[in-house]
Amino acid sequence: MAVFKNENGALLYHYDAETVRIEPWGADSLRVRATKNAAFTEDNWALAMEPGKTEAQICIEEKTASICNGKICAKITRAGKLTFCNSKGEVLLEEYLRNRKDVYADYCSALDIDAREFKPNIGGDYHLSMRFVSGANEKIYGMGQYQQPYLDLKGTDLELAQRNSQASVPFMISSLGYGFLWNNPAVGRVIFGKNITTWEAYSTKQLDYWITAGDTPAQIEESYAKVAGTVPMMPEYAMGFWQCKLRYQTQDELLHVAREYKRRGLPISVIVIDYFHWPLQGDWRFDPVYWPDPDAMIRELKEMGIELMVSIWPTVDYRSENYEEMLEKGYLVRTERGFRIVMDFQGNTIHYDATNPDARAYLWNKAKKNYYDKGVRIFWLDEAEPEYTVYDFENYRYYLGPNVQIGNVYPELYAKTFYDGMKAEGQENIINLLRCAWAGSQKYGALVWSGDIHSSFASLRNQVAAGLNMGIAGIPWFTTDIGGFHGGNPDDPDFRELLVRWFEYGTFCPVMRLHGDREPHKPPMGKEGGAACVSGADNEVWSFGEEAYEILCSYLALREKMKPYITELMREAHEKGTPVMRPLFYDAPDDAKAWEIEDQYMFGPDVLVAPVLYDKARSREVYLPEGSEWTNYWTGETLAGGQSVAVDAPLEQIPLFTRNGRTF
Repeated sequence: MAVFKNENGALLYHYDAETVRIEPWGADSLRVRATKNAAFTEDNWALAMEPGKTEAQICIEEKTASICNGKICAKITRAGKLTFCNSKGEVLLEEYLRNRKDVYADYCSALDIDAREFKPNIGGDYHLSMRFVSGANEKIYGMGQYQQPYLDLKGTDLELAQRNSQASVPFMISSLGYGFLWNNPAVGRVIFGKNITTWEAYSTKQLDYWITAGDTPAQIEESYAKVAGTVPMMPEYAMGFWQCKLRYQTQDELLHVAREYKRRGLPISVIVIDYFHWPLQGDWRFDPVYWPDPDAMIRELKEMGIELMVSIWPTVDYRSENYEEMLEKGYLVRTERGFRIVMDFQGNTIHYDATNPDARAYLWNKAKKNYYDKGVRIFWLDEAEPEYTVYDFENYRYYLGPNVQIGNVYPELYAKTFYDGMKAEGQENIINLLRCAWAGSQKYGALVWSGDIHSSFASLRNQVAAGLNMGIAGIPWFTTDIGGFHGGNPDDPDFRELLVRWFEYGTFCPVMRLHGDREPHKPPMGKEGGAACVSGADNEVWSFGEEAYEILCSYLALREKMKPYITELMREAHEKGTPVMRPLFYDAPDDAKAWEIEDQYMFGPDVLVAPVLYDKARSREVYLPEGSEWTNYWTGETLAGGQSVAVDAPLEQIPLFTRNGRTF
């Protein structure tokens, strides 16, 4: 075949064993695939939504070929180098290629480095490296959640793998005016270096990425949402306060807490039954000893206006009543070597294989019979990475292939398991809580929380970056364990301060949820099944002393007051993919200073939040973006944008400003 070819509106490049396919994929966007195999796979992965018909202009010449689709153009040389430009001709992204292979190239280098390197895994597929030239002044945002404090990811080294408290969602926005999706669920790595950006997949059949150009971050985000999907409309109850702890051990204990919230006149929307309420992992049902009448419990909660969320784990104990059947039918994850155990927490277990559609249907049918048919309408899909006792990614194999090649998609298909089942029952506005996500998880109603993080101010600072980058990565529903998960004694004054500051921050997250493994632990109630698991100390709003209680109650009231505004934000997230919480630059893209701020954010377009992120701090500096007037929510003082101001922050106040007189 010729080096360049127009094939049904797509530009093809072929050299030696490699074929590159560049095609329009939504407005102002291109999809790029490359392989050294005989043909491309048919997997669309995150690009699951119908992009709509777009016409691209393809021009083929002797030395180069180009394809343009709206605001983006790609040029490829006979040497195989790809360069992307916007409609102004400005370079957005170019491959890092250094060789002497082509006499038509406008450069020559003895380095002999391929931009697209397919290094064979002997006897298998390829270790893929994709290299781009990196601009020193570029800023990069998105990519999911990583437990580090950096909002701007330029200069970071990120593992493309799922772990407890780490969600690899490989979509990013660049300050240069493009968005980029690494459309490959393989375990790998990305380095946003000063000179080169390198994407790696440790085992894959092909290169696959999507790139879009836009004049603003909002344009880029909305283009991505059209091809990857948006969240459903959040149900009204989910916008309120969620009460949770590790772990309510009995039906009576949970109902006592729910009744106490109502007795005190405190708003509560959701209460949660955490893990090990079951006899064994993989039974997916209430333990009748400690939860003797779940139907009556759920009815009473609904009468109080409280939804019940129930924890689901994907793990199946060897002793479970469902183990033998699932093993026989091939519904369990396999190991490449060694004894077939994936986790050993409270029993030897294997995860169900979420990549197998029959396994998904099997799990949903169990959950439907034992939870959904009793009135449960929201699930906590825990361990969603999935978590392994040992993170040897290459040691696990799924229905769709080796974990190292497709494993990052597991949390998305875990979410799909319940979304599809609930949708088939006629439920709308579906929302389920997961500990992980991949690109596209949002369309399956995934609310992602940041995992089992530490109770500390340093950890709180990490969550600000994590939540903002999750939103940019296309996951607008984000939450944290208010107060952190690991540790925290309710009687400790230092922890009480942290809890208050975290609660203030949590009020301005898409979902406001109190959770944690508080100390000291309560003893197990028995030696069998879930009863053998410990429970943490009390974790209700009245558990942290009178001063904290008064403050927390005031923020519960503020959250209720903001519900009409929050509803507006959730509608935008549903319709356009707009992040609910986002960096300052999202709403002020022309303000250069707004791109520098990493410890403030916008909660929707009109509320600026500056959380207090350090112990004993009682004031902080706040930057007010230019182009608007900003009103201090607590004092009523109005200030012009485009300046930094010192703001008082007594324990009961999170610095908070509204744009142009917005009120609740």
